[in-house]
Amino acid sequence: MILTIEPLIGWLAGWAAIFAYALVAWRGGAWGENGSQRLMTLAWLLHAFAVWGSLGSELGAPRFGFAPALSATAWLVLTFYTLERHWFPQWGSRLILSGLGGVTVALSLIFPGQPLDLQASAWLSLHLMFGISAYGLFAAAVVHAVLMTRTERLIRQAVEVQGTLPLLVLERLTFRFVYAGFALLTATLAMGVVFGEELYGPGHAWRWDHKTVFALLSWLTFAALLWARFRLGWRGRKALRVLYVGAGLLLLSYVGSRFVMEVLLGRGGA
Repeated sequence: MILTIEPLIGWLAGWAAIFAYALVAWRGGAWGENGSQRLMTLAWLLHAFAVWGSLGSELGAPRFGFAPALSATAWLVLTFYTLERHWFPQWGSRLILSGLGGVTVALSLIFPGQPLDLQASAWLSLHLMFGISAYGLFAAAVVHAVLMTRTERLIRQAVEVQGTLPLLVLERLTFRFVYAGFALLTATLAMGVVFGEELYGPGHAWRWDHKTVFALLSWLTFAALLWARFRLGWRGRKALRVLYVGAGLLLLSYVGSRFVMEVLLGRGGA
């Protein structure tokens, strides 16, 4: 058996990332803003190594599944958070984000996924990259939407809002993530149509399975949201409810179908 170094690095980095995220959530505030931010950055870097390591296995074949997809999505959300911290230093959501990172890394260690076919078309890697990037962008939109809801509630209660962005900035960022996520989701679905046989094999140009149906329903939901925002001026709670519905459908498409296959049915599958 040929052993590769990537799985070992990913396993060690994964546990180190979980420990770092736990420290951020538990004791981050005691070390001050700069100290907790450095620890969050360290956890983010370790998380990156964990995601990279999950793309290897004992036979050198990349592995993927619902838990690695969630872990990669959470890492992208934390990447956006890290970048935004430079532009909006007052934003502090370490407890939520460190919990998200730690839980998803732990899941990826418990459920590492199934080996991917190394003989598959090169379009498969691009297809997966677009899909996970869309997941990450929509997840970031959901995080910002939750912060919008919290900020709006505090404002209505005449409570001073601290540690978050202004409401209008949050709304603008939320829909920027939605726009970018919708573009990547469209590209992902278009690749499934145009390169279906290269991705799934001869005779499988388009597969009407649970993953495809939920992805299409999600695309239609986001398309309706963006149309209503431009034509009808949807904002606030109404728009956020539709965002949550679309994100939930998208979560069910790949992650949900793979969870059923890997955990409930104990099988692999594309």
